[in-house]
Amino acid sequence: MSQNVEQALAGAVLTLLRPLARILLRNGIAYGTFAELAKKVYVDVAYEEFATPGRKQTISRVSALTGLTRKEARRLLAQERPDDQGANARYNRAVRVISGWLNDPRYCHADGTPRALPLEGGNPGFADLVKEYSGDIPTRAMLQTLLDAGSVSREDGRIRLLVRAYVPGRDPVDKIHILGTDAAELMATIDHNLTAGEGDPWFQRKVSNDRVAAGALPRFRRLAAGRAQALLEELDQWLGEHECRGNEGQDGEEARYVSLGIYYHEHDPNENREDRQERPP
Repeated sequence: MSQNVEQALAGAVLTLLRPLARILLRNGIAYGTFAELAKKVYVDVAYEEFATPGRKQTISRVSALTGLTRKEARRLLAQERPDDQGANARYNRAVRVISGWLNDPRYCHADGTPRALPLEGGNPGFADLVKEYSGDIPTRAMLQTLLDAGSVSREDGRIRLLVRAYVPGRDPVDKIHILGTDAAELMATIDHNLTAGEGDPWFQRKVSNDRVAAGALPRFRRLAAGRAQALLEELDQWLGEHECRGNEGQDGEEARYVSLGIYYHEHDPNENREDRQERPP
C-alpha cells in the first residue's frame, strides 16, 4: 500500500468514525466494547473473504492478516455475533406491507392512493394485506408497529396509511438497526467502486453546496423530501413488478437483494468540530 493511500484511508476512517463514536458514547458503549467488536469483524472478514486462492483459510493466515495472535483469532472466530434478527424482520416486513399497500391494485385506488382498509374482514382487509406481505407476523403486532412509527391511523374500524414509507417509531432498537444496515450498504457500494474499476461501477452520487442561505433550507428540505419520496415510490413499484416468486424468477433466475437509498444532511461549513473544545495539555 502506498503512503498516499494509507494516509487517505486514515483520514477517511477518522471522518467516518466521528458520527459512529457519537452514537456509541451517547448510548454508553465504552471503547473496550467497540475495540472487541472491531477485532471480531477483522477476524471474520479475514477468515471469510481473504483466503489464499485455491486454499482453505487458516488461523495462521488470519493472524498474519489482522495482526492478532492465533489464540485471539481463534477465540473471536468462535464468538457468536449479537442477534439483531428481530429488528431486521420487523423492518423488512413493515416495508413490504406498505409497499404492497401502495402497489397492489387490490389495496390501492387506480390513481395509486392507498385504500382505507377494515382491520378484519373486508374484501380485502388489513389482515389480508399483512398475511400476504409480512409472512406469519400477527395482524395486530404489525398494526402496532405501524402505529408506533406514525405510518398509519386507526379510525372507525379502518386502517389508513398516513406516510408512504416506514421509518421506525419509538423503539430505539429498530432505529439503531438502520445504522447497521443502511450505513453498511453505502460503505459496501463504495468498496465495490474502489475495486471494480471502470467497467462495473454502482451508482453513487450526491449533490452538495456549502454556500446555501440558511433561510432557504426549510424549502429545500421539503423539495428534497417530496422529490426523493416520489422517486423511491416509482422504483419500489418497478422492483415489485420484477420480484421472484419463491426463490427463483420465471426463467429460473436466482433472487437477489437490491436497494437504493437517499439521505439528507446539513451542517455549518465554518464550524471546526475538532476545535470545538480546548484540548487538554
